[in-house]
Amino acid sequence: MVISHIYKDNEHWIIQTNEAHTAGVAKLASGFASEFGMHSWGKVLGTLHDLGKQSNAFQQHIKKESGYAPKTKVTGDYHHAYVGAIVARRLYGKTADNFFVNQILSHHSGLHDSDELDGNNSELKKEIPAEINTEIKKSNLEKPSFRCESNDWHHLARMLYSCLVDADYLDTEAFMDKKSSNLRSIKTALKDLLPMLEDYFRDLKENAKETEVNHIRNEVQRLCINASSSQVGFYSLTVPTGGGKTLSSLIWAMKHAIYNGQKRIIIAIPYTSIIVQTAAILRSIFGNGNVLEHHSSVDPEHINDEELKERMKLATENWDYPIIVTTNVQLFESMFSNKPSTCRKLHNIVNSVLILDEVQTLPMDYLQPIVDSLKTYNKLFNVSVLLTTASQPVLSGIIEGCNPKATFIGIKEIKEIVPEGLKLNEKLRRVKLSIDNNGKSYDEIANTLVKHKRVLCIVNTRRDAREIFERLPQEGITLHLSKMMCPAHISETIAKIKEALKDDRNEIIRVVSTQLIEAGVDIDFPVVFRQEAGLDSILQAAGRCNREGKQGICTTFVFSLAKEHNLPKGLIQDGNNARHRLNVLSDWFAPETMTSYFRQLYKGTDCFDQKDMKHYLYDVKNMYFARAAKEFQLIEDAGLNVFIRWKNSTVLLQQLIQEGPSYLLMKKLSRYSVNIYQRDFEALCKMGVVSEKIAGIFVVDYSQQYDEYIGLRMDNEWTDESLII
Repeated sequence: MVISHIYKDNEHWIIQTNEAHTAGVAKLASGFASEFGMHSWGKVLGTLHDLGKQSNAFQQHIKKESGYAPKTKVTGDYHHAYVGAIVARRLYGKTADNFFVNQILSHHSGLHDSDELDGNNSELKKEIPAEINTEIKKSNLEKPSFRCESNDWHHLARMLYSCLVDADYLDTEAFMDKKSSNLRSIKTALKDLLPMLEDYFRDLKENAKETEVNHIRNEVQRLCINASSSQVGFYSLTVPTGGGKTLSSLIWAMKHAIYNGQKRIIIAIPYTSIIVQTAAILRSIFGNGNVLEHHSSVDPEHINDEELKERMKLATENWDYPIIVTTNVQLFESMFSNKPSTCRKLHNIVNSVLILDEVQTLPMDYLQPIVDSLKTYNKLFNVSVLLTTASQPVLSGIIEGCNPKATFIGIKEIKEIVPEGLKLNEKLRRVKLSIDNNGKSYDEIANTLVKHKRVLCIVNTRRDAREIFERLPQEGITLHLSKMMCPAHISETIAKIKEALKDDRNEIIRVVSTQLIEAGVDIDFPVVFRQEAGLDSILQAAGRCNREGKQGICTTFVFSLAKEHNLPKGLIQDGNNARHRLNVLSDWFAPETMTSYFRQLYKGTDCFDQKDMKHYLYDVKNMYFARAAKEFQLIEDAGLNVFIRWKNSTVLLQQLIQEGPSYLLMKKLSRYSVNIYQRDFEALCKMGVVSEKIAGIFVVDYSQQYDEYIGLRMDNEWTDESLII
């Protein structure tokens, strides 16, 4: 008997044979690959991936490491992935390197660069142990229905990889961790969720007041429903803030998916705060079991303990839900990743509708590879893309940057759902901009805010938010919002703001926030202040002002903090410069002004593919998956996540320490993490307030380090007091 997995249940050893595991993985992988017409390719991957476990060395290794036979002596190389890869190359030739060989060789380690497959140290040069049966029959492979171009191949290779690694994880989990596996029960189909959404809309309309804004929202919904019975492709929904874009895009996506036989809806959003809000609304409509809110807290690849790493990988998400709400970073970095725990979700994007919310936030430095990936997913994997925003960027046609090499090749055709003739920007006009380019100090801005009883101030950085907040008098309801707060804290604070705004007895409500609140968060202040930035950001902030149009025309004030510091280099500064180049007499809210703004922004751009993904990935004979994944980082200093002790997190962390990671536990804990820069992490370590509870999971141990208003503090004023005690 060849052992694939083994564990002890009470006094009994439970064994999964390699034959059973291989059959299970082959069945799952072929099913996943059949979604894009490559059933037999998935079966080959599953059949060959663990062939090497037949070796004497691997059998000795698993018996020793599991404790089944701890005194077993391991002789020889117990690594197993290379065996199936060598056999795949023998059967299908060197042309199979990008579709079988690399996937099998890398199913634990991550996709290799092409030059590593035949390098001096390549595992493919090893000899297969004599005891392994390599007499495998070559399969007849169906020809895909699509035609690949240069920018498609790497996505196809990664998609096959996704089919294999998720099948491997799921079959392993079904054997090793039945509790987690059972949580991945079959979810409801979209056609069965549609009546829930229609009931929600019916209740919403019955209880809504007769206002011009609500009439416009109903009209947008009607247009979306009418446009949903259309072919798979690229669409845009351009609606001013307050026009009901989120729910309208959802009804379009659901009806469009049902019409085209697509399986799920994926909503990608730039800010976690919007994810939390959107996911909460969707769960209230469809139930917890049908909506996944996914923003990663822990990267299993950074864990050195191999056993723990495997458990963490099993606990990660594979997006097998009918509705997924996630971040742009999670979505696009997964599309360019080479790691198994990250890539495993990709096959569940096949046959989906992808909503890119607040699409204007896509980073220009990566715009070409991002748009190229969307084209591939549309063409090869039957994905429809809906671009939604109040500030639609220019993503079609050919656009020239500031030098001959900076040329952006956009999407051939994007169909707008709302006709220009509807003139929503005029019908929903309820705010004017007042722009002051004279530099101000923190004190001056704080003193200005105090003159208003209900006011929201949005700034560009965490530091600016804290500096202004700490200068405000703590009277009435005065709150702070930034990513120094964990998702649970942000959600609670936003809920507190919304509740406070509903109550007329709350005379003073002042909020200072970073950009996390400016797009998609449904709040309504009579006055908004926005630090200078690009026109798209300013208009998003203006969308938090007089949102329901109840107070005539209100004002959003644009200010500069030039007395304190210059704007951060990068998109914020570039966007602000592009705004300054527009005609000051422009109608800031008109679609044509936004088009002019983005053209100005692009003209100042020297590259739409900063990390040269074309060089790494667009040559089918030389694809550098590992190097490309390292370079494709939408957030340059992505930092790392630390868990904080706040409210229920202490109980969850104790459970993690005692029991280790599980699917459900990691989902709960993700609500209590803060992402910080490496330098800040090192500073906290120097203070002695951070500890590594289990490999790769860091916890800020002292609850005093987490402030009830501003979140994680980077100072340690309290530690001297505790030392005196």
